[in-house]
Amino acid sequence: MNEHPNDPLYGKTLKTVLEYLVKEYGFEKLGADIKIKCFTTDPSISSSLKFLRKTPWAREKVEELYLATINQKSRVEMLEVKS
Repeated sequence: MNEHPNDPLYGKTLKTVLEYLVKEYGFEKLGADIKIKCFTTDPSISSSLKFLRKTPWAREKVEELYLATINQKSRVEMLEVKS
């Protein structure tokens, strides 16, 4: 049996993660939260992906923000269901 790990990033591409964050926050807020130039100077999905693929520390920060965001949304949804 081949089971998937219990990892919210499993099966998610960096592009999917970045597009989700841009939709949620926009490049301006991403640039304020994660101080990297690709979010603040002429930002685009394409240029950001190129930078993030070459820069492990920046990719890690983006993935951490994604995980925090989906965890927060899950908690809010659970609270709404309980009330």
